[in-house]
Amino acid sequence: MKFPISDHIRKVHFPPISEVKGWLAGAPQDRPLIDLCQAVPDYPPAQGLTDHLADLLDDPLTSRYSPDEGLPEVREAVCARYERRYCAVMNPRQICLTIGASQAFWLAMVTLCREGDEVIVQLPAYFDHPMALEMLGIRPVYAPFDEGAGGLPSVAAIEALVTPRTRAILLVTPSNPTGVVTPPADIHGLYLLAARHGIALVLDETYSEFIAGGARPHDLFAAPHWGDHFVHIASFGKTYALTGYRAGMLAASEEFIHHALKAQDTMAVCQPSISQHAVCYGADNLDDWVAGNRVMMERRHDRFCAEFNRPGNPFRLVASGTFFGWVRHPFPGRTGREVARCLVEEAGVLTLPGEVFGPGLTDYLRLAFGNVREEVIPEAVARFRGFST
Repeated sequence: MKFPISDHIRKVHFPPISEVKGWLAGAPQDRPLIDLCQAVPDYPPAQGLTDHLADLLDDPLTSRYSPDEGLPEVREAVCARYERRYCAVMNPRQICLTIGASQAFWLAMVTLCREGDEVIVQLPAYFDHPMALEMLGIRPVYAPFDEGAGGLPSVAAIEALVTPRTRAILLVTPSNPTGVVTPPADIHGLYLLAARHGIALVLDETYSEFIAGGARPHDLFAAPHWGDHFVHIASFGKTYALTGYRAGMLAASEEFIHHALKAQDTMAVCQPSISQHAVCYGADNLDDWVAGNRVMMERRHDRFCAEFNRPGNPFRLVASGTFFGWVRHPFPGRTGREVARCLVEEAGVLTLPGEVFGPGLTDYLRLAFGNVREEVIPEAVARFRGFST
């Protein structure tokens, strides 16, 4: 008799990136693959950062545990950066450094919810979030995607979904997968909505350093009691090109972090010390480097959109932002998964199907610009223009 597997996890779909990369065996061999799938920076970390880490490897303290929430000097450096970036009223006791933004999300959910609770999730949703909720027995309640509104959330539509079991409103901004940036006024409206109902607004701001022009995402951190109804998730992996270092952060009220550390201690103990030192160096030294990479990604995005939107392309760009494009495919009756697989096998272009980002999204594909150099963009778009299935 086989050992049992949780019913919750049986119902969760397989990791989409792994599924899609499994199609590569069928990709054409006569031309290079164009990867518009995984949303990671293709450039290396700053040389100064890697040199700094090399000097720390012989220090025995680098190989030891840190406090669960992270080294004090690292959290102080992060607070100073958030003061520069957001005018934040933040102290180190409101921060827990995590193993990527994904672990920060898990910490937030297990601290906020128990099995049977509900979280309102704006569609399209970053696929890892519903996967995690379903594994935890938490019900995702989906706020519908409105193509006419460019995918922006509606405060009124979200409020209509609140029930006595609602524990949080979850929003990714800039959106993964659409790239759309929710305006600060709308974020403030969602915060007031959360406060009215005594729930949390959880913002995953993994790509906040890639907002065009370097605009501040919102002003929530400037309020003295911002943590009363706001939980923030960040990814230093995207900001400093450290995705393999698994460097994220959870920020909330001191009380929330105090309780989240109970889960942190049983889940991971602490973020790796080497990753923490990388974050500290970045926070202290790399503001200009981060801004330069944002400008480079803006150029990629603008070039891609200009090429893609020229007349004659059967695919339609519905929404986009610096790191992402959200595309409606031209094949009624075909799922995004079917079209995405054909794009790999016939055109050598790797994308993600819309349905992995939530129900009712089979007409869409997600494109990510992190792996496509500017000089490759004309060829990438030409493959869409010449594709038929």
